[in-house]
Amino acid sequence: MSTNETAVVLDELAIVDPHQHFWDLQHNYYPWLCDPEPVAFRYGDYEALRKSYFPADYRSDAGLNRIAMTVHVQADWNPRDPVGETKWLETLRLRHGLPTACVAHARLDQEDVEEVLTGHASHALVRGIRHKPQAAEGPDQARRGRPGSMDDPRWRRGFALLEGLSLSFDLQTPWWHLGAAGDLARDFPSTPIILNHTGLPVDRSAEGLACWRAAMSSLARHANVFVKISGLGQRHTPWTAGANASIIRDTIAIFGVERCMFASNFPVDKLCGTFETIYAGFRAAVADLPLAEQRKLFRDNAVRIYRL
Repeated sequence: MSTNETAVVLDELAIVDPHQHFWDLQHNYYPWLCDPEPVAFRYGDYEALRKSYFPADYRSDAGLNRIAMTVHVQADWNPRDPVGETKWLETLRLRHGLPTACVAHARLDQEDVEEVLTGHASHALVRGIRHKPQAAEGPDQARRGRPGSMDDPRWRRGFALLEGLSLSFDLQTPWWHLGAAGDLARDFPSTPIILNHTGLPVDRSAEGLACWRAAMSSLARHANVFVKISGLGQRHTPWTAGANASIIRDTIAIFGVERCMFASNFPVDKLCGTFETIYAGFRAAVADLPLAEQRKLFRDNAVRIYRL
């Protein structure tokens, strides 16, 4: 493909990126990025992320890809001041034009959850909430009903507040907890649930992928669940289209074009590949689809689901 042809394709597939992060480590506190002791991280060493990341950095990483809008997803900001991140993002948007909207953080199982949610909902930038529920390290350790899990009555009481505030929920959990996610979707059918990072298909063995597909298929039965195709990097392994194309296509086949969105997860996924490598992989995986369906995956679905 020539440079001109590439430019046409990139223009046709203008991106609404529904999962990216910014942080200012000079002025704000993010425990996982600021504290000297690193946390357990699924990509391994994340030292390269321990520097501020602003809209100018994101636009530079995006390169020739035309970014129309973005959704910032909470970046594990100071847990003592969750609404502070939303206020900071508003100043960032005023100065730099990004992000367009955000998914904020609230600990659903805490006593102050209603106050925190109300605080976030008072800001026009906020579309939803993310609070990572308690998760087991592997399918063999997964147990239902643990404190802090999606089965926890206290956690669910916090979740129940989202509907009244017109907030969606971003769910980041490995596929072995998607049974609980399905029950959550069933019990709260009016709250959109947006599964992050493709359900985390970390185990790429035939057995592991079969279990992931089964869990995703079960969750997809609930019409209020959507999925962001993102976060497909693997530890110590470069991001390649060959490694991820079948997972991308399987996800779309399971959930349907209308309920899937491509997302960068930048700068986190910069640990695995460049922005162009990842988005070129997305484009290649769906190149056989009609252009109207490709636009839905790269742009239109994110606009609809996040009310942009």
